[in-house]
Amino acid sequence: MTHKPLRLMIDRKALVSNWRWLAAQSGVETGAAVKANGYGLGAREVVAALAAAGAKDFFVSTWDEAAALGALPDGTRLAILHGLGPDDAPAAKDSPHRPVLNTMSQVQRWRAAFGERPCDVMIDTGMNRLGVAMDALDGLAGLQIDTLHGHLACADEDHPMNAQQLERFRAAKAQVAAKRYSLANSAGILLGDDYAFDLVRPGIALYGGVPRREAELMIEQVVTPEAQVLRVDTLKAGESVGYGATFTADHDMPIATLNIGYADGFVRNLSGKAHAVRGNTLLPLLGRVSMDLVTVDISRAGDVREGDWIALDYKLPEIAAAAGISQYEALTGLGPRFERVWR
Repeated sequence: MTHKPLRLMIDRKALVSNWRWLAAQSGVETGAAVKANGYGLGAREVVAALAAAGAKDFFVSTWDEAAALGALPDGTRLAILHGLGPDDAPAAKDSPHRPVLNTMSQVQRWRAAFGERPCDVMIDTGMNRLGVAMDALDGLAGLQIDTLHGHLACADEDHPMNAQQLERFRAAKAQVAAKRYSLANSAGILLGDDYAFDLVRPGIALYGGVPRREAELMIEQVVTPEAQVLRVDTLKAGESVGYGATFTADHDMPIATLNIGYADGFVRNLSGKAHAVRGNTLLPLLGRVSMDLVTVDISRAGDVREGDWIALDYKLPEIAAAAGISQYEALTGLGPRFERVWR
């Protein structure tokens, strides 16, 4: 097997702890979004860990993602959030999983192909992205709906749209018969009991993202990137490092070049802002982030040699703020050149 000089250290205990905390906050059945290959961690491993902790409902985006998951643990269920597209019937035919139907054309397609087989439905309560329109709810009569879903557009903020969407979803619930009703994502769970209904669907908070301030001290970091040292040298006073010569040393300093860059999802906007970390010591990154490399000041790192592993300080809220991107991008952008190591 070819060696990879990059790895994501994934903390299984922290993942499970985050799910349990969110479940306690919601007070109802708590599932898990595992789309985008478990937000980049590895969907199979995420499902196994959370199913063992008690999660029963999982969500992916597409039938292709469902197929990649393979057999699920006993007692668990899977829903496909993008529903049943024009080319999805063959995949759905032999699958035990449920589509989340998002348009009336998807509803008609499901009726024609699968009759009274159970499905889920998404209602558009104002996000105008996916979901059956509120004025088309009569067209759902007769469907065997397992779960009726809505999706909150602004739950990470104290925004008037939260209350508006809640009222619209309540109206849809009163009109559409289903076994269960589900509105809240990670941030929605923290809006309070009114948003919980029967099932919640956390995503980013499971993986170390902080969706609202109420979770700041409660969500544990799950993912830590580590990169091998490619080169150790001394940057002399007056010399610069990296493209654009954006950092010039004012004294002699030991530096290390690490096997990580923006091609791996460690974005260029982190130039001059991010840190590596050894033990409890932060090590500043020097100069620009390159496609495959970064340079680190190792003055306070102790003995560092070629081939050593050095972690990047990668708390999602802080990294996202420093890079000017969302926490979702900061996590899911960590690419395939990383080996995923569960501990």
